[in-house]
Amino acid sequence: MRVYVPLTLPGLAEAHKNGELGPGPLDAYAVTPALREWYVSDDIEELEYAALNRAAQASLRLLAVNPQAARRRVVIAVEVPEGAAVADPDRGLDESALGEVRLAGPVPLAKAAAVHVDAAEAEADVAAAAAALGAADQGDDDAQFTVDGAEDHDLMWFAVQEIPHLLD
Repeated sequence: MRVYVPLTLPGLAEAHKNGELGPGPLDAYAVTPALREWYVSDDIEELEYAALNRAAQASLRLLAVNPQAARRRVVIAVEVPEGAAVADPDRGLDESALGEVRLAGPVPLAKAAAVHVDAAEAEADVAAAAAALGAADQGDDDAQFTVDGAEDHDLMWFAVQEIPHLLD
């Protein structure tokens, strides 16, 4: 099962240094039954893209509480055994929890399939979105527009072997 773990560049550096994502529990995103129902799609690529975008939103939240981190969203896609990623059944179709899963323990970096990172050109919009996130959560429409601006940037795909170059 493929899951998408939201990170920051410092988090990616730590995972690279330790050889694993963790310690657990880890919050991640995946194609869950609730995500399938919400998006009403059978196209697995479309659903995985939705899970990736949910993880990118979570990465933005990590940036909002870590002002020293470079203003680039980071998501690492990892393969875990079926059943290793567990969705909270009590959250059901809560829109804020769509695709959300939890991994109980650390995940070896060797299980990573790819790394997704914002391009340098996205940094200004991501910085503005991270700064506006609190106001957006409080219902400020202008702040929400700013947060949505970060989502206009697609994350770039990198092979796991390229992680050292992303950290330079």
